[in-house]
Amino acid sequence: MTAAPTVADAVELLERSLSYTRVALSRISDDELGRATPCTRWDLRGLLAHMDDALDAFTEGATGAVAVPVDAGAPAAVRVASLQHKACALVGVWSTALLRDHLDTTYVGDAVLDRSVLALAAALEITVHGWDVGIATGRGRPIPETLAAELLPMARGLVDEADRTGPGPHRFGPPLVVAGQASYGEQLLAFLGRGPTSP
Repeated sequence: MTAAPTVADAVELLERSLSYTRVALSRISDDELGRATPCTRWDLRGLLAHMDDALDAFTEGATGAVAVPVDAGAPAAVRVASLQHKACALVGVWSTALLRDHLDTTYVGDAVLDRSVLALAAALEITVHGWDVGIATGRGRPIPETLAAELLPMARGLVDEADRTGPGPHRFGPPLVVAGQASYGEQLLAFLGRGPTSP
């Protein structure tokens, strides 16, 4: 995307991020829920719970509807089923909202936010956490180059120093140095503080 992305562009990117992450979510067992992830604050169970909460928040951003969270101690199959259902619903509500009202902004709390920015943030978070899940289970796949190439400039615009060092929990670690021939996926992960084999 060379021009500023439209909401439609962002929703298309969101669909691709969800397709990538659905594969990472397959075949997770209860025995794997205690595994470490690249997100040092969470084991796999905590990361899946965070992803569930994030999907609720991104859906609320499109519709204003508040979702019902899944119990934190839910078995892997229940948690993954919830994530898959919410992922499909997320694309549905964003697409419906786009067709229905053509609004360019939405509310996050009291703040007014450009809808394309919120959808891009969703695509970035979903993709990177899909990679995190793959690393935790040992069944990870590289982020597709075309997806990473579009997410990288978005990440550079969305993630600032406060996300790394600000008060409260840090969303991302400091950026890592990568080789000049690094793929877009490696560059994206390094920018977000993740090495090629984290954790």
